[in-house]
Amino acid sequence: MTSAAPTTPTGSAPTGTGLSGVPKLVVAHHIVGLTSDFTIDDWTADIKAAQAGGIDGFALNIGNDPFTNTQAENAYKAAEQLNSNFKMFFSLDMSSIPCATADDGAKIRALTMQFATRPAQLQVEGKAFVSTFAGESCKFGASDVPTGWRTQYTQHPDTNGKIHFVPSFFIDPAIFNTFNGVMDGDFNFNSGWPLTLTAEQAPQQLPGVNLNKIDAAGANALKKFIGAFDTDSQHITQLASVQDSAKTYMAAVSPWFFTHFGEDTFNKNFVYDGDEHLYVTRWENIIENRDKVGLVEVVTWNDFGESHYIGPKHGQLPPGADAWVDGFEHKGFLDLTNYFATQFKTGQAPQLTKDQLVMWARPHPKDAQANDPIGAPKDFQLLQDKLWVVVLATADGSVTLETAADKSQTFDVKAGVNKLSLDLTPGGFMHGTLTRNGQTVIDLKPDGYTFNPNPDKFNYNVFVASASSQ
Repeated sequence: MTSAAPTTPTGSAPTGTGLSGVPKLVVAHHIVGLTSDFTIDDWTADIKAAQAGGIDGFALNIGNDPFTNTQAENAYKAAEQLNSNFKMFFSLDMSSIPCATADDGAKIRALTMQFATRPAQLQVEGKAFVSTFAGESCKFGASDVPTGWRTQYTQHPDTNGKIHFVPSFFIDPAIFNTFNGVMDGDFNFNSGWPLTLTAEQAPQQLPGVNLNKIDAAGANALKKFIGAFDTDSQHITQLASVQDSAKTYMAAVSPWFFTHFGEDTFNKNFVYDGDEHLYVTRWENIIENRDKVGLVEVVTWNDFGESHYIGPKHGQLPPGADAWVDGFEHKGFLDLTNYFATQFKTGQAPQLTKDQLVMWARPHPKDAQANDPIGAPKDFQLLQDKLWVVVLATADGSVTLETAADKSQTFDVKAGVNKLSLDLTPGGFMHGTLTRNGQTVIDLKPDGYTFNPNPDKFNYNVFVASASSQ
């Protein structure tokens, strides 16, 4: 087996931001709990697809599964065999991993150190990078949470000085300063979605905006929420108050969110507003503030149950998720990622060598009725019945969008990023054509998509289609 030598990734953030020594990297959140049957070849395929999309590593979300060690080993081994400088690190899922006793702390220390010096392990200034999902209630037998993490993990003799800890604790950032000696940084897991925007509060949050007919003024009002950097700014400000911290800030970017589990499984049924080209808008805002951000984590590679996957569908699905995942590939989101990931890492928009057209839409009107015992998801009223389109154009051109034989619109596009939309038509389709100098460059009308006014079940996931010029 050929292995890469352990290296500290290069590409440090600008000095003066509290991010010195932290690489500008883009990683993707990979749910190991859905990989019980993965082979090294499966991991290799995921790594290759991710790297082609401008992604530098996987945050391995590991829980309390019997196959955790096996699949972590497979993931690291796949990266090391490829020898392509693709990195791995653990995102300890503390909603699953026990953390009530000192023995629980010993187990996660042992797992951390088992992989800490592997060639594929992401290192920051010679320390193994480690993150979490949750953990804000973990005491490990101590009197309080910060003491538990400090004594049983970050400053325990087993790990002290050997890890760079950037957790995602779901707490008020105002109490970050109680985690001195714990937080080398902060991962703002929820920053990719407009969590505060709800249908109940929308009349106050978006005064005068008709959610069923959002005009230019309404779209402008939504900018305060969708893809915004406000929560990032709050986290960054409070992270500065943590003593002896490297102040590494990791932002999240996510393309969508819909989950639809009944009481017999996970009992969660809601959406976040992913309209207004959320994925691209969020990337643009992160890039605008890149001097404040060390890393970006794409949420997620493979969380099919919450519909925010950008990777291919393989591995296990959560029970029942096939109802909204089957037939709904999200590869188009991955196709967009390389452009924005490269711009984040380098500070420069990359030269486009081919045109790309990516479009997505939900499969039925938001107000559709369905014989679905789970019911419509919370906050579905926020969503717009629109076809969302992003064109990465090598030069100026023209794009015609069509959602029915009698519903089309033509737009001028400029070289670079273009964000377009068109109202969907019940019973209609999605069709996008890019032309330049009288020649058709891209003509995309995917099979398998109809905007169905009479669905059998509710599905607020998105169908994503993409194509590029030859």
